[in-house]
Amino acid sequence: MSLQDFIAGLPKAELHVHHVGSASPRIVSELAARHPGAGVPHDLDELRRFFTFRDFAHFVEVYLAVVDLVRKPEDVRLLTYEVAREMAEGQHLRYAELTCTPYTSVLRGIAIEDYTEAIEDARVAAERDFGLVLRWIYDIPGELGVPAADATLTYALEHRTDALVGFGLGGPEIGVPRAQFQHHFDTARAAGLHSVPHAGETTGPDTVWDAVRLLGAERIGHGTSAAQDPALLAHLAESGVVLEVCPTSNVATRAVARIEDHPVRAFVEAGVTVTINSDDPPMFATTLNHDYEVAAGLLGLDESGVANLARAAVEASFAPAEVKARVGAEIDAYVATSGSASGARPPTPDQQP
Repeated sequence: MSLQDFIAGLPKAELHVHHVGSASPRIVSELAARHPGAGVPHDLDELRRFFTFRDFAHFVEVYLAVVDLVRKPEDVRLLTYEVAREMAEGQHLRYAELTCTPYTSVLRGIAIEDYTEAIEDARVAAERDFGLVLRWIYDIPGELGVPAADATLTYALEHRTDALVGFGLGGPEIGVPRAQFQHHFDTARAAGLHSVPHAGETTGPDTVWDAVRLLGAERIGHGTSAAQDPALLAHLAESGVVLEVCPTSNVATRAVARIEDHPVRAFVEAGVTVTINSDDPPMFATTLNHDYEVAAGLLGLDESGVANLARAAVEASFAPAEVKARVGAEIDAYVATSGSASGARPPTPDQQP
């Protein structure tokens, strides 16, 4: 079995993947046909050109154009269910924490009650139909400031379901100081939600420090620039803060110039726990399977090492204990069936070259 085939069949969990950003051309085309005035092409070839990014700012522009296609509760439900289908059937995902930005949907006229009902209906159906367990992370669109944070916190606390596990912060980092959101994260954490902000993707290591010190981050989305600060890497390793690494995304948004320059190896060698994720996969012409292949190349991993990456994601997730146990057992059974050795724990620096 080739490593590519092994990865394709490997049961996996994903922790850093966006709700709207997971809309494939097939899904976007259907949404665009529903809302022809939105300016998003519904022809698949045109959509591929539409998703060719010049830089991070252009990515945000395109992303928000797709967000504008989600205008009604039935759009939310369609998006969520079809994303789950593609995760389960195409990437062999067994568990995913989907980052949702309800504020942008409410701005477009969807009541938070209807939004919540739509994603929950899709979640229950996805687990029934595809065997995929979904959990939610509500994130603040940072570029919209404190009002967006206030509203997102209200949604998280007053319209919470058992499937909501995390509180995040996304959007552009430049000009969006993390300190302004400290109160929101303190309140969310006090209510039992986990802190998972983006940081250090398009700014320096100081933003990662702020995410850890001010926002109480348990996992960091991207954290790419952390590699520039050995003291920060040592702190992440010692404190157990996980980096959600998205290799292809980082090149597509120019956070990393070339895939060969990606710092994931430096993270692992410093003892930092990493998970591999696809971020906004159709927008970056990637898949979780592909990003595992990329990570395997960067880290020099065989099947055993790749299986350990899958185990690391399960362990770093906020899944219920029984779900962690079940997905972990699926990974072990798959490895045993494929003939690849490994009952080991998640990867450590001495396990990876």
